[in-house]
Amino acid sequence: MPKHLTDAQVAHFREHGYVFPLRAMDAAEADRYRQLIENYEATIGEDANRSLKIKGHLAYPALVELGRNPRILDAVEDLIGPNILLFGASLFAKNARNPSYVSWHQDSAYFGLTPHEEVTAWVGFTHADAENGCLRVLPGSHTGPDRRHVETFAADNMLAKGQTLTGIDDSLAVEMPLAAGEFSLHHERTAHCSLPNRSHGRRIGFAYFFIPTHVKPLKGRHRATLVRGVDEYGHWDADVLPAYDLDPAAMAQLRGAWGQYKDGETRQVADMAP
Repeated sequence: MPKHLTDAQVAHFREHGYVFPLRAMDAAEADRYRQLIENYEATIGEDANRSLKIKGHLAYPALVELGRNPRILDAVEDLIGPNILLFGASLFAKNARNPSYVSWHQDSAYFGLTPHEEVTAWVGFTHADAENGCLRVLPGSHTGPDRRHVETFAADNMLAKGQTLTGIDDSLAVEMPLAAGEFSLHHERTAHCSLPNRSHGRRIGFAYFFIPTHVKPLKGRHRATLVRGVDEYGHWDADVLPAYDLDPAAMAQLRGAWGQYKDGETRQVADMAP
């Protein structure tokens, strides 16, 4: 029996590639995470979107612990099994009345994983709806291959390379609104996007990237954190976890992973030779 999801929700994920809304925490706790992000911005003096990417959870022990939230992991376990690695996390914050957007893309394009069994948990630190640019998905798109993305590097695109899928029928999109403290799950091959924030308030979400322990990187060795069960495979080295807020050792790993990704060293799967 599923731990958190119903049988119907599991079936929906298998068929359509996503499920929502699910509850991780109450609104007051979600607001504390929002404050954490905004305190980080006050400390470093810039938009957190510029740095809390790929391994953004390594900035704070509290963000690592959120990646171990039992409600989130119970739902993830219902989809990928009891042995779970957290290999990354990224912030997506949209300011009020701002043109920033996320183009249609697949997470699998640059994750470089085999087999494709990653599940992304998108956690709302604020509410997310149609007005402020909630996540939108293309149902069933996870059943196809890795699609070729055009790297636009568009100024208002929140993705590092502005990677964009072309030929998407936007009329088929399903919006996934969430209340603060709720989360959604989507498969790494599920095409998704989000529109600009047209509201007068900020929209903040944190995406966690989970894999079963048998999944491995396509090339080389990388780092991840075992958050549930046992790792009988050893495909990943251990993350340098923060002992305290903004721990220099963990922040160095965060910056290294983000720099490798955004500076072009990470190639999309569709371009890799089989």
